[in-house]
Formats: sequence, C-alpha cells, structure tokens
Amino acid sequence: MPTSSANDALAEVAASKPPAASGGVQSLERAFDLLERMADAGGEVGLSELSASSGLPLPTIHRLMRTLVACGYVRQQANRRYSLGPRLIRLGESASRLLGTWARPYLARLVEETGETANMALLDGDEIVYVAQVPSKHSMRMFTEVGRRVLPHSTGVGKALLADTPPEEVRALLARTGMPAATEKTITTPQGFLDALEEVRRAGYAVDDNEQEIGVRCLAVPVPNSPTAAAISISGPAGRVTEAATEKIVPVLQQVAVELSAALTTTGS
Repeated sequence: MPTSSANDALAEVAASKPPAASGGVQSLERAFDLLERMADAGGEVGLSELSASSGLPLPTIHRLMRTLVACGYVRQQANRRYSLGPRLIRLGESASRLLGTWARPYLARLVEETGETANMALLDGDEIVYVAQVPSKHSMRMFTEVGRRVLPHSTGVGKALLADTPPEEVRALLARTGMPAATEKTITTPQGFLDALEEVRRAGYAVDDNEQEIGVRCLAVPVPNSPTAAAISISGPAGRVTEAATEKIVPVLQQVAVELSAALTTTGS
C-alpha cells in the first residue's frame, strides 16, 4: 500500500496545477499519459525519452515519476531508468475481468443471432488474450478458455487487432514472437501476414480459416475506438461458418462491435 507520505505527495502534485481544459486535474492526466507512454515503449523508459515523446519538461516528469514510484505504480531501476510497477497488475486484472463482464451481453446477442460461439480478445503486449466468451447452444461448438493466450498471426482476432498497425511494427512483433505453424494452413511468413492484414482492411473483417485449429473457422472485427485495443469474433465448425454464412454474420459482428464500443466509451457523466 502507498505510504502516507506518498499519498500526501500525490495530493500535492494534483493540487499544484490548475484544472485541465477538459475539467480534469492536469497533473493526473499527465501522470496517466506517462504511464501509457511507458507501456507503449515496452514498459521501461528513461526520463529523457518521456520528455521527448510527451513534450513535458524534465522537472515536471521527474516530480510525477517520483510520486508514481512512491505509490508503487512505477519502479526506478538500478540503471536509473523507470519501469511499470507491480501495483498496476492488480488494477489491470480487475479491469480485464470487468471488461469481460461488460462485454457478455453483447457476445450473448452474437450467439443468439449467429448461432456460434462468441469471443472477445485483447492485444496484451505481443500476445492475444481472450477475456470473455459466450458459448454456442449447438452440441458441436468451439471453446476458447477465457485467459488463454495465443500468438496473433494464427487468429482472426489477431488479424483484426493488427490490421491498422504500421507494417514495420507488425514485422517487429512477428520477429519477437516467431510464426510457428498451429496447422498446415497457418500463415508463417511476415509478408504473408501483411498481405492478410491488407485483405482485412479491404474487406472490413478478418478470417481464421483452419489456421488455429483444423475444422474451425473464425470471423473477427475490431471494436472501434475502444479504450484498449479489442476485437470480437464468432467461431464454429467450418461446415457451418461457410462463405454463405459469412455474408450474414459479418454485418451482425460489425453492428455489435459498434454498440459495444459505445458502451465502453460512455463515461456516465
């Protein structure tokens, strides 16, 4: 838990700046912006890097980081660089569970309208993690365990999540993860995957055609403007998720994604 002095420091920093134009507290907005920049940079950065990317002066960044360190949300490494702190893990795990809870009614609607198992997945670092699922009512249905992690190149949700990522960033991710074949139909070359992402952008949805598991097809779309990169999908036996079925399922997926986005971005204020 943060010490009393840490809490006092946080209050002092929060009170040291006038309210931001949006009505928030400017120092808090800056602190969260720094945390997100650290995450985007891989979780560890130096103060000069944060200053260059954020445009904030070093003294301001140093004051904010000192408070975040005192609260346990950031750690200062022996090399004087800063990394995301372990106290963020509990927040992330709780938020992930809630996100799955919020998504379930929308996934249930997908199951009702398509007849197939519906999933929600996030991009967590270089991996795809499934955070919610509502199973199909068919006796033959697909199960993806909530919490399961897979590599993006062999999944429909992975393609949907990476479709708008710059090609050089996609290549860097694939270089870090490798492209092992889950089946004989898995894409195993960076250029092949980039070509698949181009098709996703053209068509407006992604397909996993027996690439993660033989006999299974998956259709996926991103959740637009989601606070964190997210995608929803349906999956089922290839004999049911046919090309003809795809024409009917994709518009439903896209509509539910828009409605889910609206729910996730509503502040309630």
